[in-house]
Amino acid sequence: MIEIRTTDDYEKLVPFFIENELEFSEEDPVPTDIVRCWEAVEEDRLIGGFVLARREGEFICDGIAVDEDYRKQELGRALLRLGIRETLERGGKRMYLVARAPGFFAREGFTAVSRDEAPNFFECLTCPQYGVSCHPEVMVKELG
Repeated sequence: MIEIRTTDDYEKLVPFFIENELEFSEEDPVPTDIVRCWEAVEEDRLIGGFVLARREGEFICDGIAVDEDYRKQELGRALLRLGIRETLERGGKRMYLVARAPGFFAREGFTAVSRDEAPNFFECLTCPQYGVSCHPEVMVKELG
């Protein structure tokens, strides 16, 4: 049975995100305040994660991933909706993210915006995959 629960162990999620092809840079990180993290587990195996954070006063999805074997089971949608609900409960009006899978987020109501319309929360420009095998989009969802 899959359980989604909050976790204080952000450091446990980072290797999971990297294993699922999200980039994390140790160099010149953009200052981030972690708001809340969720993990999805099945029999104590980590199969999904979501990190809600704030940068420059805006709420951002600072990481979302689902193990490849579980990607067609609505788990990503459930994690994203928990983050959106938490953002609303904390008075947030929008959520930003950098999407490697913009189609998924577009189906959830996110729209692409230019980088200068968003807070500085991406380290993409220094990543060797940027523009080669990864073409991320900055996206936002207005929440209310």
